[in-house]
Amino acid sequence: MTSSPAPAHETPADEAEGRAVQDRLRERVILDEVGPEAGTGLVTGVDVAYDEEKDVVVAAAVVLDAATLETVEEATAVGRIVFPYVPGLLAFREIPTVLEALAELSVDPGLVVCDGYGVAHPRRFGLASHLGVLTGLPVIGVGKNPFTFTYEAPGPRRGDSSPLLDGDEVVGRALRTRESTSPVFVSVGHRISLDNACAHTLRLAGRYRQPESTRRADALCRRVLREASA
Repeated sequence: MTSSPAPAHETPADEAEGRAVQDRLRERVILDEVGPEAGTGLVTGVDVAYDEEKDVVVAAAVVLDAATLETVEEATAVGRIVFPYVPGLLAFREIPTVLEALAELSVDPGLVVCDGYGVAHPRRFGLASHLGVLTGLPVIGVGKNPFTFTYEAPGPRRGDSSPLLDGDEVVGRALRTRESTSPVFVSVGHRISLDNACAHTLRLAGRYRQPESTRRADALCRRVLREASA
């Protein structure tokens, strides 16, 4: 694990600079740690919601007890959209406000779960990896679709999985969290293994397809966005 200090967030001037920032920070991603054991400690879901017309973005961070899934703490932040919508560069729109929400927490976030991707990204540096490098926290990405990657449908039972592929390279897993529902797509962000990321996802997705951490963060940021946009 690197001993150098975490870098500060950078807002690029354009797409080319954004890709250059991702390429530079990708070298700091740590992929050789197992991460916290599933069902222990704290897990924090983060999510964002936008009002494009009013140029408002809201981020929410919801901390759960990993064993009981009880909510421990919630925090939100309201900001302005500082970067245009560019596929593959969405982190630059979301991270400033997500960092503000995380900074409002009085507890250590533990493992962070993003509604998005980590190394399952064209430059292997999605939101989960970006956030992990900037905070030093273990982070995973759990997306609702396979982004630009391919996979074979996993088996029908909860816990069945199949590789998420970019050609022959495994960038994540399609994971069945509930029977008779579409899989979610799990990828490592920072400081956790793929096996462990999937174990956490299954622990967090009990009654629903998505992790409970994501569901609660999504509901909170949407509620605050409605209030901020009123």
